[in-house]
Amino acid sequence: MKADMQVPIVPDDQVELAVEMFRMLADGTRIRLLWALSDAELSVGELAEALGKPAPAVSQHLAKLRMARMVRTRRKGTHVFYRVENDHVAGLVRDAIHNAEHASDGIPAHHRAAAGSSVTPMSAEGAQ
Repeated sequence: MKADMQVPIVPDDQVELAVEMFRMLADGTRIRLLWALSDAELSVGELAEALGKPAPAVSQHLAKLRMARMVRTRRKGTHVFYRVENDHVAGLVRDAIHNAEHASDGIPAHHRAAAGSSVTPMSAEGAQ
């Protein structure tokens, strides 16, 4: 490394918050919840049905995600609707899933879906 090159320093409080976010993502149900909420606003019942999980369990996971500021709520009458807190949370989950797709053989699904766009799948030689 060059002597004049400065390495950016991340403040300790931001590192701790990032660590907490990764702890929240260390659960398959929470990943699935955030994935489902990345493009939609859904109720606990809708999420429970989509994930095939009991509503009380889904509600507990959502409470943890809410405390970690990864989801937010909106109340309409007696129903509470959830959505991801911001595009960064949705992007973090999307990138983690897309990165996991690269671990399998073949062309990742997110590259196949983009085949009609300007994004092209990486060749085997260019994959990293």
